[in-house]
Amino acid sequence: MTSLFDVLPRNAAFADDGRLGVGGCPLADVAAEFGTPVFVIDEQGLRDTAREYVDAFRARHANTHVHFASKAFPCAPVMRVLAEEGLGCDVASGGELAIALAAGFDPADLLLHGNAKSDADLAAALEAGVGTIVIDGPDDVDRLERMAPARQAVLVRINPAVPGATHAAMDTGSPEAKFGMSLDAAPALLDRIAGVPGLDLRGLHVHIGSQLLDLGGFGRAAEAIATLGRFPVYDLGGGLGIAYTPDEVAPSIADYADATVAALRTFLDADAELIVEPGRSVVGRSGVTVYSVVTVKRQARTHVAVDGGMADNLEPMMYGQRFAPAILDRDRPPETCELVGHHCESGDILAGGVALAAPEVGDLLVMPATGAYCYSLLNNYNGTRKPPVVLARGGDARLAVRREEYRDLLSRDVL
Repeated sequence: MTSLFDVLPRNAAFADDGRLGVGGCPLADVAAEFGTPVFVIDEQGLRDTAREYVDAFRARHANTHVHFASKAFPCAPVMRVLAEEGLGCDVASGGELAIALAAGFDPADLLLHGNAKSDADLAAALEAGVGTIVIDGPDDVDRLERMAPARQAVLVRINPAVPGATHAAMDTGSPEAKFGMSLDAAPALLDRIAGVPGLDLRGLHVHIGSQLLDLGGFGRAAEAIATLGRFPVYDLGGGLGIAYTPDEVAPSIADYADATVAALRTFLDADAELIVEPGRSVVGRSGVTVYSVVTVKRQARTHVAVDGGMADNLEPMMYGQRFAPAILDRDRPPETCELVGHHCESGDILAGGVALAAPEVGDLLVMPATGAYCYSLLNNYNGTRKPPVVLARGGDARLAVRREEYRDLLSRDVL
């Protein structure tokens, strides 16, 4: 039997007084202290997930390196937790690189990605001593050759023509995708890199998509790139999906480890170093958003509007992602509602046709599984201030990112 706890953080539980908490902190108390909307992160749950990843891969293929895909939650205090748990990190810009370094990752454990790396991005990576640069195309080689590093390990990203079974906007493995080199074009680029002084070609990289609930694509992608020869390192990307609603079923971390290690050993090289880059599945479930109900309109539809929306969660609008919101600490008959935000857009719908406990103005509402990409896609639409991030652990709620102030909205204006 499914329940909301299937998508709430690992350390979500009812307190003795019946209130829902995360990390031993009642969410109502967190909202009272830090305001709403607020991102609340189950710190211990995040640590436990990181450890589960490391243990699952070490048990199956000892020479595996787990790198957190920082685009899922590019926030230094949160990423510091993952660095402390021994994960590496992949970054896709100079900005993400700066955040990862501030979080405390060893530069040797960083990978730089990007389909359009600038001179500045690559220069920052070389200056920081990033362990690996993933070459996406010949322009990367042109830039690196001009910069003449003494020795830089590189991988080449291959487009395997294996579409990821996911939303079109998250598919990175189709032949039409903007990422990587086609199987036909790759050999010439590999030959060229081998002749560039200072570039140490270590292996291949492949990634087929995000929010993947079907793991069969990892084997198909590995089989596709096997035609390019054998290398000492293979990065099979990330993309493991999570359950956003209690009725969804997602593969476990163990399932994902089984699939990727089997792909390596069946089609590539059982002795090679394996790199994986999970993002969503590391942080997604560990985060919730708490909102306040601002208005309730019972007309043709019951519109329940909260003090957030598309400025703090673009997933429903960009990807059609469904969520499972709930009125916090209220036991009332369910009512079918349209959960909407406060922004001046008809498309500002967080969840349509959801059952909520007869909402009233002033209620608190919890949205589970907002730990991935919601923070990444924050924006200031309608002059909305970006919400705070709070880490909850052992009954202690500590501020990781403060709420924006109005002066922050004007801080870059030249008046």
